[in-house]
Amino acid sequence: MESVFIIIVGILFLLAVLDLIVGVSNDAVNFLVSAIGSNAAPFRVVMIVASMGVLVGAVFSGGMMEVARKGIFHPDLFSFNEIIIIFLTVMLTDVILLDVFNSLGMPTSTTVSLVFELLGSAVAMSIVVLNKDGRSLSEVGSFINSEKALVIIGGILFSVVVAFSIGAIVQYLSRLLFSFEIKRAFNRYGAIWGGLAVTAITYFTLIQGIKDSIFSDIPFSDTLTFSDWINSNISSVIGLSFIAWVGIMALLQYVFKINTLKLIVLFGTFSLAMSFAGNDLVNFIGVPLAGFESYKAWASSGLPADSFMMEGLTEAVKTPTLFLILAGIIMVITLWFSKKAKTVTETSLNLSRQSSGAERFESTALSRNIVRTTIQISKIVEDLIPPRIRAGIEKKFSLPEEMEGEIKPTFDLIRAAVNLMVSGVLISIGTAYKLPLSTTYVTFMVAMGTSLTDRAWGRESAVYRVSGVIAVVAGWFITAIVAFTAAFLLASLISLGGIIAISLIVMLAGVSMIRSQIISKKKKTETVVVITEEQQEDVSPYENCKNNVIEILGDIPLLYKKTIRGLIKEDRKKLKSLKKQNVELNSKTKEYKDNVFITVQKFAEKDIHSGPYFVQVLDYLREIAHALYHVVKPTFEHIDNNHTSLKSEQIEELNILADGLSSVFTEAIDIIKTESFDRLAQLSILQKTTMENLDTYREHHINRIKKNEITTRNSVLYLDILAETKNILLYITSLTKAQRDFVIHRSKVQMKPNKTQ
Repeated sequence: MESVFIIIVGILFLLAVLDLIVGVSNDAVNFLVSAIGSNAAPFRVVMIVASMGVLVGAVFSGGMMEVARKGIFHPDLFSFNEIIIIFLTVMLTDVILLDVFNSLGMPTSTTVSLVFELLGSAVAMSIVVLNKDGRSLSEVGSFINSEKALVIIGGILFSVVVAFSIGAIVQYLSRLLFSFEIKRAFNRYGAIWGGLAVTAITYFTLIQGIKDSIFSDIPFSDTLTFSDWINSNISSVIGLSFIAWVGIMALLQYVFKINTLKLIVLFGTFSLAMSFAGNDLVNFIGVPLAGFESYKAWASSGLPADSFMMEGLTEAVKTPTLFLILAGIIMVITLWFSKKAKTVTETSLNLSRQSSGAERFESTALSRNIVRTTIQISKIVEDLIPPRIRAGIEKKFSLPEEMEGEIKPTFDLIRAAVNLMVSGVLISIGTAYKLPLSTTYVTFMVAMGTSLTDRAWGRESAVYRVSGVIAVVAGWFITAIVAFTAAFLLASLISLGGIIAISLIVMLAGVSMIRSQIISKKKKTETVVVITEEQQEDVSPYENCKNNVIEILGDIPLLYKKTIRGLIKEDRKKLKSLKKQNVELNSKTKEYKDNVFITVQKFAEKDIHSGPYFVQVLDYLREIAHALYHVVKPTFEHIDNNHTSLKSEQIEELNILADGLSSVFTEAIDIIKTESFDRLAQLSILQKTTMENLDTYREHHINRIKKNEITTRNSVLYLDILAETKNILLYITSLTKAQRDFVIHRSKVQMKPNKTQ
């Protein structure tokens, strides 16, 4: 029996490693997004700073581990046999759940996962215990540490409101002080503001972080430890720290001419990464360590596993430093090599960026109503503010002309510093009071609060950003429900199925991770380079347009021909796949069109007059994809609804049309690729031939209708295909001509002599 428990403890540690990898992939957004979004430093520098913070925070996290042992339930009411099932269930559920969310690119909360998995598995095992003892199920509540659990859950939920509010307020005051034209005001007040920010970060992150860490017992004198001395001289420590940091900031800013804002952001990145590791490491290794401690206590007792009660977990236990260091190293390695971390980071960057453009989330009725109500309230409040004061505030929050529209950083250094300072302070307060606040909740809501204050959610983007926030927050609540339910079910299965159930669930976790890796890689290979603000500066808008047009046009005839083939063979599965591919194609063309605002702003002054032709090309590209959608969708629905098959003459006609359309597109692509626009006449001939065939086939079909040779559904589908095929043929010729005008106009402008020469 002991060998079985050794294997289970081994599985717990293996799952701990997997959970660290999955968890860091999910939570890297918390401490990377501000530095990356503001371009405070090169990516490698940001990663090095964050890595150092993670390592230090891991060492400081020992005091949080007791949350996993006794924060949610009363361990002394469970035997070793039951407690090990609880811990194993939590880890298995956590790995599967977080990996699924990461694969979807949605930031979720590892803290919420842990709390509700512990709760779900503990409730399941308490029911097992009560049934075994013949007691009433109404006693389930006695097994749960209700008071502590409610404080933890309440703290997590309360932190959402507090984080959003404080983030918005601090950003509002900071923007009033510095406006968007930071340089002048920062030269005056930057050292004081920076000193205050870094002092807050220093106190809450470093000084409070010392509590319960391996440094807490370092002797300062014969009667005091270092931690005790700090607590007894807290006012002096804060005051001296503020004076020292103001002096350092002033020296760096005025003497060495260093942009201290970037240093503040990097310092904040370090501290937030440290706060994350200090607060959230319990989410990843707290349960396995509790399982290991439980095993050691049981193995030394000599009692049967089902009769050894776990009173030992109620006592304070120091976490071995070696485990903390190893966990920190694994987290750092994951941080550098996880591709999923970048996917999750993109969600927060998208929702908090200062610029407009294509949005990741669609608007919803709820988000529209929220924005509409907010606008009405803001108008009422504005009317109450005197005009002169209102004008002054408006000036502070107005972007200067050179920043209007699409600016290079996602947001500026002031907002990045506030994001990091407020998040780090709030999380560190939670750590000091042994409340495992959700770093995801806190950092995300602080970022949303500062975004709102900075008017990043303007009339152009507000409904989409609000929809995104609602989607992410809803994801957190879904996490709680799913975590509780999944842990409850898995614990019940393991208690009933024993080692067989454990083996099957471990295999399920492995398959889940492998599958998500495959899906993640597939998504990466399918991703195209879109005309967005992230594109390299050395790639011209013209080259982007040309490459994207050629890529999309290459897919159109292939999808069209496969659709006709699927219709002829009545291959429902194939048509369903083609419909999905066409939706993705439509999304690409929509994104190209939506981002035209960004791309045109990148045009050189000499190219600006060719802009209308560029826009026209994207319009035609969008219409072609849209027309193809109206071929694929009704075709799939026709087969999906088991409507009548095509007649032999219809099959022959559609095959000829597919070949003709393919020839037209091949010619158009080659013309665009080689810029041989003198071949447009040949393209027109090919188009005309195919159009004449199309008109002939429509006449044939009218005769078939007249003779009552076909069904209504067949007739509707066939005429739809002919109509949309005609649209595609018209648009492809117009697109090629627009591309010609784009190229010719650029060439004419570039050939004009420079007046200054």
